[in-house]
Amino acid sequence: MAGRAPTRQLEKELWAAGHDVIVGIDEVGRGAWAGPLMVGAAILPREKRVNGVRDSKLLTERNRELLFDRVAGWCEAWAVGGASQEECDELGMAAAQKLATQRAIAALGVVPDAAVVDGKWNFVSPCVPHVEMKVKADRYCLSVAAASILAKVTRDRLMREAAQHYPQWSFDTNKGYPCPLHKAALQGYGPSAIHRRTWVFMDHYVPWPGVPRVVKPEQPTLF
Repeated sequence: MAGRAPTRQLEKELWAAGHDVIVGIDEVGRGAWAGPLMVGAAILPREKRVNGVRDSKLLTERNRELLFDRVAGWCEAWAVGGASQEECDELGMAAAQKLATQRAIAALGVVPDAAVVDGKWNFVSPCVPHVEMKVKADRYCLSVAAASILAKVTRDRLMREAAQHYPQWSFDTNKGYPCPLHKAALQGYGPSAIHRRTWVFMDHYVPWPGVPRVVKPEQPTLF
């Protein structure tokens, strides 16, 4: 298990400020070329702790799988919301990320008072009244690290299942992210049904005139 252990410091500051139910939020799949975008949400108990929780990117796939059930059982509430590849294409990534977040929070079964979010962009409001944003929160904040594991393992399992239906693209190993094998498969076979058709990789790795990239009208950025 690599990396410094995340702490509850941010959660403690929010509890001290009067926020009772705090949810950690993290996304996975934004940079993938295929498959869904997913957002994890985790509400932790104030005292009990599970050892070994880290940002999912610092853990091996095997260690994430071993931790998944322990983390899920430890949470007071947790959920993973998704936006399909079709929704990513139709809505754009920013709106799709907001939609996946809305679905995750709605599935929690409780209403959080505050959220801690990895990064600089607030994609959680107005679903949660108070949102605390922190760069690398998945490394430093325990609830966000837990959310990252839940989201990553959930998405990885979906991509391994998809690999059985689309074996040429090796989704069991690359999980839809770009790598030499994935790029070669796109050049040889074109895109699968779960590839994101609006992404620019379609211009460079898919020399098939029958499956061109979908080009959406220019939209104002949220960043």
